[in-house]
Amino acid sequence: MLFGKYINRYYLKYAPLFIIGIIALIAVDFVQLFIPQYLGEVVDILQNNGDTAKIGILALKVLAVAGIMFVGRFIWRITLINAGFKIEADLRHQMFLKAEALPREYYHDNKVGSIMSWFTNDLETISECMQWGTIMIFDALFLSAITLFNMFMLDKAMTLICLIPIALIVGWGAITEKYMAIKWDQRQKAYDTLYDFAQENFTGIRVIKAFIKETKEIHAFAKVAKKNADVNVSFARISVIFDVFIEVIIVLVFSITMLFGGWFVYSFVRNEPIVLFGGAIEMTAAKLTTFIGYIDILIWPMIAMGQIVSMHSRSRASLKRVSAFLDTEIRVKSPENAIKLDHIQGNITYKNFNFQYPNYEAINLKNINLEIKAGERIGIVGKIGGGKTTLVNLLLMLYNVEPGTLFIDGYDIMSLDIHSLREQIAYVPQDNFLFSDSIEHNINFGIEGGTEETAKMGAVFAGIDEDVKGFKTGYQTVSGERGVTLSGGQKQRISIARAYVKNAPILIMDDSVSAVDTKTEETILRNISEARKGKTTLVVASRVSTVQNLDKIIVLTDGEVEAFDTPTNLLKISPTYQKMVTLQELEKEVEGGKPDGGR
Repeated sequence: MLFGKYINRYYLKYAPLFIIGIIALIAVDFVQLFIPQYLGEVVDILQNNGDTAKIGILALKVLAVAGIMFVGRFIWRITLINAGFKIEADLRHQMFLKAEALPREYYHDNKVGSIMSWFTNDLETISECMQWGTIMIFDALFLSAITLFNMFMLDKAMTLICLIPIALIVGWGAITEKYMAIKWDQRQKAYDTLYDFAQENFTGIRVIKAFIKETKEIHAFAKVAKKNADVNVSFARISVIFDVFIEVIIVLVFSITMLFGGWFVYSFVRNEPIVLFGGAIEMTAAKLTTFIGYIDILIWPMIAMGQIVSMHSRSRASLKRVSAFLDTEIRVKSPENAIKLDHIQGNITYKNFNFQYPNYEAINLKNINLEIKAGERIGIVGKIGGGKTTLVNLLLMLYNVEPGTLFIDGYDIMSLDIHSLREQIAYVPQDNFLFSDSIEHNINFGIEGGTEETAKMGAVFAGIDEDVKGFKTGYQTVSGERGVTLSGGQKQRISIARAYVKNAPILIMDDSVSAVDTKTEETILRNISEARKGKTTLVVASRVSTVQNLDKIIVLTDGEVEAFDTPTNLLKISPTYQKMVTLQELEKEVEGGKPDGGR
């Protein structure tokens, strides 16, 4: 069994399964102790008159005991193992909910491979302990107790002699458990590294193949795998040493039983009983047979004790990792008595706004003062790393900000319910993530009850409809993992279509047309002007042509607002914007130059 604040509740939740299973387990343990008695009686009968009728009755009793054991074992397997799987499923669900609630910064600090190993390897280890650990601990404790009691009632001296090596198991288990827990934790961390490496390589397989680095990555993986293997071998070595020690104890107990038992029987037959612990030992062949039967039953508890130590140390280390994940503080969350937004106009205000990423030394945004009115189409341009993406991402409350510095329709963003806030915003991210699903489902991801018609509407808006029609299965075409079967421009346009069909008061497009040609870009921007009248649209861009026809443009330089005005006025007041326009005009001249390159 395993105890911890994230485990204890499940003993109560699944108490009926545990109670029924443990009762069945104890019943099996109780009835199987009749078998050594029956064997002893058979020996006694054979020594005396050899009454076959009595032997037949004893055989039927043995069959009855076997039947009860069969039914009992079936019951405890169904109940206790089922309880373990249910606890594993509940914990995984709890962890998934936690993973969804954790802020983005958590996934900057923890790799996907490590997190996945907690969801799989560690949970399976915990489940194993909840199943077989529970079975073994009750089986070992109860079966040991009643077996030793019967042995003691049969012959006190023999029992006390056999207890000496058995006591060594308890001491050995206490010594090795903590060490095995440390080794298991090291094993799990090595597995995390292996998982991280494999996941990263599978994700970037196209880059690896493009640069012909397969051999290099194979060698790198071999080093990681070797380290993982070494740690596993180290843990296995400790585990095997422990198991060998248990086996030696078992053999020692049997040897002592046969040695002293044979001596006692021989002495009793010669009418020279041996006196030990203040009493004469009357050991008959029947008693010795029964005693050996009890020792045979006691073998399993002794083996189980060893397995319990190993299993408990492993599961305790795994539970520690899972608990650390579940204990992670959710910093970005809705405040108490949060304001739930029903529908907003789309006014956005930054007042003396500053922002710094957690665990990052530099200030990313400094003294931002902006007022964006509802229905305006706003462009955001600037140098790479100037804070453009950060400025718009913070509207989604992906990070906490200083209260009283960022407002939506006059509401302080830190006073709002996160889910209702995000419901009012449609977002097209830079990485254009697509799920391994049909194009229809990818476009309709942000709405309830989406159909192929709604998907087509979004596709027309984003200029991807004709491309989709050209696919063999149209809107039912599966994009593949992360949209691997589509081009960069197609993924961008599907992402734009997904945001458009949400029909949110605020639309954020984070450099979302960088992979499309200028003609498609013009179509998308024209559709924004026509289809989103009265709704606020923010367009982050690396090309001036993307934003030159919008209402206003924000120019960011090193995290500060250099200028915020119309494109015409920016040509007069913003050096950064002027430079961007000049560079774009030079690019056009180069592209429109003579075929021979201007020579």
